[in-house]
Amino acid sequence: MIIDFHTHVKISKKSTFMPDYFKEMMEEAKASGLTALAMTEHFNTSRFNDIYEYLDRHYEYKQDYYDIEGLKLFPGIEVDIKEVGHILLVGNRHDILSIRGELEDHTKEDCFIPFNQLIDLAEQFNLLKIGAHPFRESTPLYHLDKEQIQRLDALDLNGKDLYAQGISAYRDKLSQFAEAIELPIVGGSDTHQFFQYGSVYNRFEQECRTVDELKRSIDSGRYEVETSENLRLKIKAAILVKKLLKKVLTGKKELV
Repeated sequence: MIIDFHTHVKISKKSTFMPDYFKEMMEEAKASGLTALAMTEHFNTSRFNDIYEYLDRHYEYKQDYYDIEGLKLFPGIEVDIKEVGHILLVGNRHDILSIRGELEDHTKEDCFIPFNQLIDLAEQFNLLKIGAHPFRESTPLYHLDKEQIQRLDALDLNGKDLYAQGISAYRDKLSQFAEAIELPIVGGSDTHQFFQYGSVYNRFEQECRTVDELKRSIDSGRYEVETSENLRLKIKAAILVKKLLKKVLTGKKELV
């Protein structure tokens, strides 16, 4: 199984959910060689539930994933915390929607949920908890206490940060940090535009169909995190196209 643990299906938080864009994204994910995705949409994205209403109408839900014509799509969410930073939660559909409901009063920047409170909430469900882009300048996680970070299940080797800070240097920095706090690393492209798929991904030894199976494979180390030799080109192209698409949508007044 080849999975990307950090992906989005909308251009931006403010954009509407566009079914045709979603279909194109899924087709391109498969074309890039991926067989599974964690759909970690921002928890405060505009009309979050529109995504799941569409998926429930058009695709079969099996165990803990949607079957998108052979591509496994595991539900997830990316949550901002009060201390600054983002946490990825991956779980079954019911749990992700329940978490989103619990966070309704925390969607504004001045009301973001504290880290410990979020993890306390997450631990009421069966979720995979990943620290997103721990060394991103704008939303880092390394400033949290070691005991806090160790409540996570893994750290995110993020495609955008590999591009921005240098593939070798960033990977070494994150590896040293992860080793010090005894957490595994999983790869996430942070895709909003499909050129970014395949920039960084995880090659699992076994197929996973549930969150428990994902957790066991990560805990046992039965996977490899791989980066594309074309990572810089993929992400640069995606950034440029995303900017263009946002301008086009703004001109059409599809951003709110």
